[in-house]
Amino acid sequence: MTADVNKTAGPDATPPAGPEAIKAVPVRHPGRYVSAAIALALLGSVVYAFAQGKINWDAIPEYFFDDRIIDGVLNTLLLTVLSMVIGIAGGILLAVMRLSKNPVTSSIAWFYIWFFRGTPVLVQLFVWFNLGLVFEYINLGPFYKDYWSSFMTPLLAALLGLGLNEAAYMAEICRAGLLSVDEGQTEASHALGMSHTKTLRRIVIPQAMRVIVPPTGNEVINMLKTTSLVSAVQFYDLFKEAQDIGQNAGSPVEMYFLAAAWYLIMTSILSVGQYYIERHYARGASRALPPTPLQRFRAAVLPTRRPKGVAA
Repeated sequence: MTADVNKTAGPDATPPAGPEAIKAVPVRHPGRYVSAAIALALLGSVVYAFAQGKINWDAIPEYFFDDRIIDGVLNTLLLTVLSMVIGIAGGILLAVMRLSKNPVTSSIAWFYIWFFRGTPVLVQLFVWFNLGLVFEYINLGPFYKDYWSSFMTPLLAALLGLGLNEAAYMAEICRAGLLSVDEGQTEASHALGMSHTKTLRRIVIPQAMRVIVPPTGNEVINMLKTTSLVSAVQFYDLFKEAQDIGQNAGSPVEMYFLAAAWYLIMTSILSVGQYYIERHYARGASRALPPTPLQRFRAAVLPTRRPKGVAA
């Protein structure tokens, strides 16, 4: 039977026709075009409104690198770093206290977190700055004694108000990170004879960092913006310097725009640093790390390299 088929099928015989190619029709999304048009119209109206407003745009580049503005930027960065150091150190301590089996330490940590998370930062700043109305002196025995008004400087009031408040939020972040580590890790380390402190330092905290780092980066960016509140206690940060220049130069709105531009620059730089730190700590959890923005740009702009022998 096979031989008969081969004899009848000559070299000029046409192969049987295959199935027709499927013509894919993309799904239309008219709502996307409508929403994009509305968004562009709103954006154009906002730009037109500011273009017609009485704004001295030349004042912004004139004062952008003014010595007072640069000093305010440096003071803002200094206050952000010091406040976050206080907040992170206090948060780790409070988180350990909160997870402690000692009811006294856990209760104290709970009360601290409840109090500082429940009161506004601005109120706390005013309380620290005006305690001189309640206490005339600060007396630390043989170590230090001075008038409270001389002791409580604007910088110290700002650090206490921001740092102690941040410690309450960092305590919850650190506690969530510590709880994310499986209890079997702690039990295994104790079985090997490691102390509780050494277990935290060598086993639990390194694994908890993957959970702690992302929200901590957000807290750093939020702290940078929250420092604008310290102008209420007469600390000369970026916002306070811009505010004073605007009042003296007769261009307050322009100086607010200038301060906003500087805040955007600083937060953007911090966001880039946060991205790479998160990427570093994600190496132990992801087999394939997501591409960086530079890698995405190269993939979108540069032509894709094809292996040899593959047709274009």
